[in-house]
Amino acid sequence: MQPYDNAQIEQALRELDGWQCVGNHLAKTYTFPNFVRAFGWMASVALCAERLNHHPDWKNVYNRVEVQLSTHDAGGLTELDFKLAKQMDGLFTS
Repeated sequence: MQPYDNAQIEQALRELDGWQCVGNHLAKTYTFPNFVRAFGWMASVALCAERLNHHPDWKNVYNRVEVQLSTHDAGGLTELDFKLAKQMDGLFTS
């Protein structure tokens, strides 16, 4: 899979809410009412990530989950990162 160039990244970011490009990865912090909701969301994301065979770098502290996405094999951002970001956002709002 080919990494996106800067123009492709900028275009794809317009379709996401609250995500930022930091270096060679996408970043976003999700905040939940409590730990159980945060952990439940992470479990749902894990199923999506497994289906895509694309796994996030993330950190959970109580009600916050900090996410970083990058396609390490491609050395940058690819379609997979933006696809997983959209799925994460969808699970967050549902």
